[in-house]
Amino acid sequence: MEKWKLFAVISMLFAGLTSVIAKFGMKNLSSDVALSIRTTVVFSIVVANAFLLNNAFAEIKQAPKSNLIYLAISGITTSLSWIFYYRAMKEGQVSYVASIDKASIVVTLVLSFIILKEPITPKILIGAGLILLGMVVLIWK
Repeated sequence: MEKWKLFAVISMLFAGLTSVIAKFGMKNLSSDVALSIRTTVVFSIVVANAFLLNNAFAEIKQAPKSNLIYLAISGITTSLSWIFYYRAMKEGQVSYVASIDKASIVVTLVLSFIILKEPITPKILIGAGLILLGMVVLIWK
């Protein structure tokens, strides 16, 4: 198995655990407080990984400013996504919220075709269509 596929599978497993564990943890907290606790832990681990285990300072110095700007914008969109995800999860069922959230894959695919000029294949279109159909089934009343 290619290394990136293994990393993606490991990511999927941890991502699957994340929402269920968070739902337990936010039982007596607001979604914003719960998210701030989670984000503090995430920040600490990510910073330790980047700065203690890798040479982050050197990489940052060498990176073009445009890269840093794009990463900052990505951080803003991630923050907004997490804020609304936690609010939805606090009020709704995790199974529904997570399924709808994962339909963001369709948005990612469309943008990857348009902006990144990645190839469109029948396999990707069928997969995206099934994801979109699954989301519609879940939110249909």
